[in-house]
Amino acid sequence: MDATDSATIERFLEMMAAERGAARNTLAAYRRDLDQASALAGGRLAAATPAVLRKIMAGYASLAASSAARKLSALRQYFAFLQDEGERADNPALDIARPATRRPLPRILTHDDVERLFAQAGEEAEGEAPPAAAIRLLLLLELLYGSGLRASELVSLPRRAIAGERAFLIVRGKGDKERLVPLSERARVAFDRWLPLLAEGSAWLFPSGKGHVSRVRLFQMLRDLAGRAGVNPQSVSPHVLRHAFATHLLEGGADLRALQLMLGHADIATTEIYTHVDSRRLVELVNRRHPLARMDVGAASVDVEAPSA
Repeated sequence: MDATDSATIERFLEMMAAERGAARNTLAAYRRDLDQASALAGGRLAAATPAVLRKIMAGYASLAASSAARKLSALRQYFAFLQDEGERADNPALDIARPATRRPLPRILTHDDVERLFAQAGEEAEGEAPPAAAIRLLLLLELLYGSGLRASELVSLPRRAIAGERAFLIVRGKGDKERLVPLSERARVAFDRWLPLLAEGSAWLFPSGKGHVSRVRLFQMLRDLAGRAGVNPQSVSPHVLRHAFATHLLEGGADLRALQLMLGHADIATTEIYTHVDSRRLVELVNRRHPLARMDVGAASVDVEAPSA
């Protein structure tokens, strides 16, 4: 790799980490994409022309559209950085058409599925001395569906994440960014039952061994619960419960911007995926809520005279 490419890519990644709070995995992906593009450009990516970039992108034709789009995004941001630094007068990547991608709709659970999961978890956590694991699972479920946390955010919650009479959690999410998420009364009750069972000195809210419960273990616990609750285990995961949190809130009239903040999405376009609804509900909405639904059909008709010859 040309020394110029190596140096500018390194500076670009430093900027992404310091100014935009890019996560470690994001930085690693950018590095791979830019190192690959530099190799395809003969080690002179920083000086590449639109023609060179088109040739590079043509070489990605066999990749999934989403993968090619990610590589183009890395190039666009890299050259935008070089522009800002005064090392280029243009951004040649802007001349490249973005590969068409279609974001799949998230899998969601029905309200009935969610009720079954909570009924089963609640039943297992009942009684005089229920197993600690059952109370822990109930709290995990409350926080996943009641607060919309990512699996990694949930399992790594520190013990002090819920304190006093706070009605919210301060969560550290992607890019090491903090955000506020709601804490329901139900979650608070489950937490009050779980706290006395935590080992003294534990740094984590959900400890396991020398660390905390893993995402894989959380996934397994939820699927096992789904099986016991009569819900298809293949349809349940921590991410699906996060989808259900978002979708069901929107169905209840939640504001999209507020939902964006709660979910920790940097781009509202990511949040908009949750605005999907079935066609039956859309038709019902138009028929009941649109101003035309309140107009007299007869009054809306107008006689039109035939034009004179």
